[in-house]
Amino acid sequence: MGWKLLSVVALCLAASAAPGGPSFVNWENSHVHPLDITPDGAKLLAVNTADARLEVFDLAGDVPELIGAVPVGLDPVSVRARTNDEAWVANHISDSVSVVNLTTMNVVATIQTLDEPADVIFAGDPQRAFVSCSQVNTVQVFDPMDSSAAPVIVPIDAEDPRAMAVSPDGATVYVAIFESGNGTTLVAGGTDPGPQNFPPNTVSDADGPYGGVNPPPNSGGQFDPEIHESLLPAPAMALIVRKNDQGQWIDDNNGDWTEMVSGSLAARSGRPVGWDLPDRDVAVINVDSLQVTYATRMMNICMAIAVNPASGDVTVVGTDATNEIRYEPVVRGTFTRVQFARFGSGIDPPAVSDLNPHLTYDVPTVPQAEREQSVGDPRGVVWRSDGARGYVSGMGSNNVVALDAAGARAGMAPIEVGEGPTGLVMDESRSRLYVLNRFAGSLSVVDTATDTELTRLPFFDPTPQVIKIGRRHLFGTHETSGLGHNACASCHVDTRMDRLSWDLGNPQGAIKPFNQNCNFGLDLGVPCEDYHPMKGPMLTQTLQDVIGKEPLHWRGDRDGIEEFNPAFEGLMGDDEMLTGVEMQQLKAYLSTITFGPNPFRNLDNSLKDDMSLEGHFTTGRFGPAGLPMPNGNAANGSGLYRTGGLGPFGMQCASCHTLPTGSGTNYHLNEMGVIEPFPAGPNGETHLAIISITGSTNPSQKAPQLRNAYERVGFELTQVSNNAGFGFLHDGALDSIARMIDVFGVVTLQELADVLAFVLSLSGSDLPVGNTTNIFELRGPDSRDTHAGVGAQVTFDGTNNDAPSVIGRFDLMRAIAETGAVEMVAKGVHGGLRRGYFYEPPGAFQSDRAAEQITIVDLLASAGYRAELTLTLVPAGSGVRIGVDRDEDGFFDRAVR
Repeated sequence: MGWKLLSVVALCLAASAAPGGPSFVNWENSHVHPLDITPDGAKLLAVNTADARLEVFDLAGDVPELIGAVPVGLDPVSVRARTNDEAWVANHISDSVSVVNLTTMNVVATIQTLDEPADVIFAGDPQRAFVSCSQVNTVQVFDPMDSSAAPVIVPIDAEDPRAMAVSPDGATVYVAIFESGNGTTLVAGGTDPGPQNFPPNTVSDADGPYGGVNPPPNSGGQFDPEIHESLLPAPAMALIVRKNDQGQWIDDNNGDWTEMVSGSLAARSGRPVGWDLPDRDVAVINVDSLQVTYATRMMNICMAIAVNPASGDVTVVGTDATNEIRYEPVVRGTFTRVQFARFGSGIDPPAVSDLNPHLTYDVPTVPQAEREQSVGDPRGVVWRSDGARGYVSGMGSNNVVALDAAGARAGMAPIEVGEGPTGLVMDESRSRLYVLNRFAGSLSVVDTATDTELTRLPFFDPTPQVIKIGRRHLFGTHETSGLGHNACASCHVDTRMDRLSWDLGNPQGAIKPFNQNCNFGLDLGVPCEDYHPMKGPMLTQTLQDVIGKEPLHWRGDRDGIEEFNPAFEGLMGDDEMLTGVEMQQLKAYLSTITFGPNPFRNLDNSLKDDMSLEGHFTTGRFGPAGLPMPNGNAANGSGLYRTGGLGPFGMQCASCHTLPTGSGTNYHLNEMGVIEPFPAGPNGETHLAIISITGSTNPSQKAPQLRNAYERVGFELTQVSNNAGFGFLHDGALDSIARMIDVFGVVTLQELADVLAFVLSLSGSDLPVGNTTNIFELRGPDSRDTHAGVGAQVTFDGTNNDAPSVIGRFDLMRAIAETGAVEMVAKGVHGGLRRGYFYEPPGAFQSDRAAEQITIVDLLASAGYRAELTLTLVPAGSGVRIGVDRDEDGFFDRAVR
């Protein structure tokens, strides 16, 4: 068969294999520790997140030489070399760790982990592997000599543990808490702020610092800026407070709310006496006892961690927010800080400093030359062995800055590298610093004698251009902010959220007339109202699957993403807005961002009928408050959500929070009583329903999507100790999902548990989408999300080919792939070569040679020592690219070799 015919065969196979979705899915998961070096200094290891591979470089020559790319799991975010010949890779989407043999360049074992593994590190004697599982707030401890043995579970009492480090003596493991919080929470406001009138309207309490004035002033007895004379009175609203070093809860006008937050009057804010937000930033694990303590009060987002090898000091880099300060004109350009913290012997509390000491934050804008000195969105920190010099990478600023032993900038001139630098590795024997540039798909080599980039080495990156072009408008700090250290991604971290609430109203702003789909055409007795510019605190929302779900913001007061363009000047402090073309590039990029697999679904994406609700507590409606919730039946909760009569006027939960996203419908009842879609706006934007809410601080509220509700837990007003200061509703005043559901007509605790289980499981599609005939269950918008089975892996190594657990997992994966909801690929060594395969139901694999197929039986039977085979479920439409045609050129990966 000629090469031209083989190419045609390959193209036909690719075309027939990709009807289910795009060949590339963008989850936009962040790097944690993406670069490492083997103990002997011979090999450099870099995760290629976009390509689901580990890139291996040889360091024998003057320039690193790429010698292999090992397929691992989906979205690898961390790599650690355990020995000169073995590396462990944490796969964030696959919920697995790939154990890689660096001689055969193959995965020899796949370790299943809990949800969203973020990092791995080795410590102890005998050595053990510690794996941080970010979504479940857990560290798992494995035996590297027997990776199939059940791990020890170490719970972490904080939100989102990720980056890890180990002490010089190997006795202590440190885990940075990504969403640690910054000691801010809020006291509720408005006349009727939430379900069951909870929490109480504290800001309007006459015993408060302002005698019940709501909203209270922010500058002595005045407003700054002053309220425009043309404005109607501002609505009553909540107020953000921050815990200071003395444990007092203070607002931005020095109002002291301590008595009503944690003191004797705590019940006035719905809290128990002694309520606290410990603000845990680093978990400290004793390797022998596995006991956990915490270092606190550093910053909001702890992005990277390393131990100074000379002093033993633990060093953390990340960002903090000034979200307790009100109003957009006041915080313009200055709303976050890029910080360095260290703690250790004799450093108590932790010493925290600003990584941009040239910024005074007195002005929102400085000349571009000064912006270029800033570091933004720090994602890596590394130290020289003598501890006298360190380096921090700025993913948003495309540079690396040098530090002295105390963490101060060592010289102001940053080292310019490729786009999106994250991982850092010191190679002292060669006077080199290696930098992994995530967005550019390249490796920078820096001379540490001169702190200059010597060369930049690209590696294969399948990321589509629409992502590469548009991404910089979200992350680029030098290009989009007045001080060079902020970007949209400073709050929408990794396109998600900072878990904070912000009051970005403007007393000098104007009323915006309401122009949206109100109550999908029903008269619910409360009209939708125009939008007041003083809106009160609003939670940061995720940008995942936001395009096509307009209007935007909690109130639906932005018709589309285009209406955020003025924020580049008004909030970010930049000199100008994006051009029209740049704004469309940003919009096109945002349209690619996809929700990952839902961790509460079964692997086949079905709803669980017996689901643990650990970490959720009773509200007090059905007996005592603050007790652990019973297990929930998500399948039963789905029925209650849709048809259980849980809402007023004959409405259901699904009437406002339509499936499968939980957001409002684009349909409405017109004046003729006919259900029809709302006409698209001038930029193609939709008009998802705005719901009028009596007594809310903002009467017009967009029905918010619920697919990431499980990411907002941690705020529990029934508990004394909390891991988050904000919860649900537009401002975060409502503490829990259970409380959110409680207002509806559940009649037993079990019904509450069942609906709660369903809301936690809501993302992942495979849910009813409603219809266009029943006004109480109208069609909702489609969802850009991921089947729960995507990423699942199993490795056959010859010793386990007949093991029931391995066979059982493969059979389940095969059954799911045969539904067409996902696809399956195989990677490994076959016939002495590294090969790839794409599953074609019902029983064969297409190989990476277009004219070659192999049966399941024969392929699995070939697995053995140094011929291990790993199978992975991948998104529908991506199997050909991931399995057999890496660059999608129509020639399969081994077409000519």
